[in-house]
Amino acid sequence: MKTTSVELVCLWDRDAVSGMGMLQGLLGLQGEPHPLAGPRERTASGGPWAGCLLSCSDPPREPLPTPTPHLPSRLWLRGLASSLSLIPPALQETHRLYRLKLEELIKLQNSCTGSITRQKKRLQELALVLKKCKPSLQSGAREAAQELENQIKERQGLFFDMEAYLPKKNGLYLSLVLGNVNVTLLSKQAKFAYKDEYEKFKLYLTIILILISFTCRFLLNSRVTDAAFNFLLVWYYCTLTIRESILINNGSRIKGWWVFHHYVSTFLSGVMLTWPDGLMYQKFRNQFLSFSMYQSFVQFLQYYYQSGCLYRLRALGERHTMDLTVEGFQSWMWRGLTFLLPFLFFGHFWQLFNALTLFNLARDPECKEWQVLMCGFPFLLLFLGNFFTTLRVVHQKFHSQRHGSKKE
Repeated sequence: MKTTSVELVCLWDRDAVSGMGMLQGLLGLQGEPHPLAGPRERTASGGPWAGCLLSCSDPPREPLPTPTPHLPSRLWLRGLASSLSLIPPALQETHRLYRLKLEELIKLQNSCTGSITRQKKRLQELALVLKKCKPSLQSGAREAAQELENQIKERQGLFFDMEAYLPKKNGLYLSLVLGNVNVTLLSKQAKFAYKDEYEKFKLYLTIILILISFTCRFLLNSRVTDAAFNFLLVWYYCTLTIRESILINNGSRIKGWWVFHHYVSTFLSGVMLTWPDGLMYQKFRNQFLSFSMYQSFVQFLQYYYQSGCLYRLRALGERHTMDLTVEGFQSWMWRGLTFLLPFLFFGHFWQLFNALTLFNLARDPECKEWQVLMCGFPFLLLFLGNFFTTLRVVHQKFHSQRHGSKKE
């Protein structure tokens, strides 16, 4: 029994043939059914192919036209092209207004930036004059000068808040990393969302660092996993420095040391990453991993309690909305977070212990690696910066409390 070409096509994919009629219905081509459509699709739609095919199993009663399976695709593409060629007039008008408003916004930004720059320059000149004249003033004039200094500080704070919504030049670090890209966010919602994402990033990475350091310390003793852990530390601290620089451009008030110590930590992690496996590395390995676990645990405690404290202080209007959690102790943490001080001081002295251990290893005759001393100095610098910065905050708080009690 001979089989026609149409029968072979139908036996090859009946579902595809019958489904073509449904596809034509969705595309609005009911008048042009596919030449291989089944009898139901052919009867329902009609068109030039009606009557050409009775069934897939019966032989044709009359010669079939040459199948043109690309005909529906061409029609569909023509309809698609015609729909894309028309841009709604409302969209064009909206885009035109957007371009005009954007040009106005740029002009206003430049005008505000120039005015703030001039005002800040005048404030600096006035503050310098007050500083020179204050020692020679009488008691009554000194009180007036002190009030004027307070007004200057308030005005500088207002200018700082204004500049948070204006584009500014990136610092040296951001210019090296990102180039001359404007990273200023224009709305409060965008600023707060970026700050919240930064806080979540710190929290998630801190938990991951705790787990990985625990695994390397107690479960795996491999230089490969240690290198992966140190690489994660390098990436983490590099990312923190970039994000913190962006947040500073958007109005976050981060103290200088708490930013700088992340650069030191990046350098330290990079040196640890290049330290080859050997006797000196194995002597310091467990101590370093234990310190990393403890440091990540303290950072988790700080985030958990600082975030709650900042939320309460923002609700009371005592803190700025862009203030961040830090890996140290600041004056606003005095109420409710003093219990963290023992954990912080213990971590600071552990950094000193790491530095002394590395210096002793460097004196060993078998020590050949340069990484030993290069890790010792950053640990010593971290101890000095963290310890004296925290100690200065505590001393200032005690001094202010004593001064306030004497006035009462």
